[in-house]
Amino acid sequence: MNIIDLIEKKVAKQELSKEEIYFVVNGFVSGKIKDYQMASFLMATRIQDFTDQETFYLTEAFIDSGATVNLDHINKIKLDKHSTGGVGDKISMIILPILSALDIVIPKISGRGLQHTGGTVDKLESVNNLNCEIDENTFKKQVEETGIAIIAQSSKIVPADQKIYALRDVTATVSSVPLIAASIMSKKLVTGADYILIDVKCGNGAFMQTLEQAQLLSEKLVAIGNHFGKKTFAQITNMSSPLGKMVGNKNEVLEAISIHQGKGPKLLTEFAFDLVALVLKMTKGIEKEEALKMIAEVIETRKSLNKFYQLLEAQGGDISPIKSDSFWNPKYKYEHKAEKDGFIKWKSAMNFGKISVFLGAGRLTKEDKIDSEAGIELKFENSESVKAGETIFVLYSSNPIDVNKFNDLIKDAYSIEESAFEHKMFLDLIS
Repeated sequence: MNIIDLIEKKVAKQELSKEEIYFVVNGFVSGKIKDYQMASFLMATRIQDFTDQETFYLTEAFIDSGATVNLDHINKIKLDKHSTGGVGDKISMIILPILSALDIVIPKISGRGLQHTGGTVDKLESVNNLNCEIDENTFKKQVEETGIAIIAQSSKIVPADQKIYALRDVTATVSSVPLIAASIMSKKLVTGADYILIDVKCGNGAFMQTLEQAQLLSEKLVAIGNHFGKKTFAQITNMSSPLGKMVGNKNEVLEAISIHQGKGPKLLTEFAFDLVALVLKMTKGIEKEEALKMIAEVIETRKSLNKFYQLLEAQGGDISPIKSDSFWNPKYKYEHKAEKDGFIKWKSAMNFGKISVFLGAGRLTKEDKIDSEAGIELKFENSESVKAGETIFVLYSSNPIDVNKFNDLIKDAYSIEESAFEHKMFLDLIS
């Protein structure tokens, strides 16, 4: 068996066996298969695609390349959640503490932000001293003791995926749906969860820009999860606008906390609570009306807020600046005013994501440092009434802001409509 023959086989649209896929993955991880050979193999798979069976084998090879976490001794529902990436997406910081407060165990591996999309790990690590770089044993112990842990992918967790993703990133093979699906699900299948929620973003601020693309990816993700015995469901959600009013890191942590305090933006609150209700339906068969009552109870009693604080402190976070209102202190800001009366429409999550990166809140490359004070605050949610001269959004940074750099992005990021409109968040459910 050799890599050249397997590249030729894939180019000829022939299905690879389990042994052949393991040979490629293990050979690349060990260094026996060179970067240029793997790049050729990845391009062949992007062009000719993988069958479902090949995708299952690839996912399994990724999993077997590293450590796994066994939580079978925890006799409770265990759920991991993944978002395919968006702008202002602080949903994990909202719904996972709520679910944990409702006695669902949360073992989660999260990602960092890249390009216009933010990452949960970066947002959490904007809390002083908080550490998401936790080894598997510490992760397991924290889940056992607190019922919730959110960590970054370590070098021991699915190392094959890490090495292959780095190559995909520079060889125009990131967009291959089977490769995306195997990459996502291999990380979800090692955490010890028995339920997996995938929030598949769709729209101009997402990697899946059309509903058809999002449905295709969702079907692949669910098929992989079910194949490996995990109850998996994918909710396709709208990412044409930023989620909530805050885009950044520290400011998104504060917005998540505002939901736990019962003071968050209306549309964001409804979206988050509906996702929690979906999980309760899928895991416990609880109908939506009853689920919303349960959610209201953990918000009113501060159980979800305390669970979020417990998560932050368990991972070394100092929450005293949060409690004393001294957590977020950007040095510079720019206020953008409405040019006329009407109803605000945030029409480009992508543009706001790009602006946030230029302000310092995100990365263009993996090596970039993040300014956790930088970000954007939208003063209104979609379809809310605005008056000419009102501030509609604010840009923040630790460095002086030259708004002329963003004029084209700002111009196409929003519009002011003559009448109110509906902004649909839930687009499809694949299970």
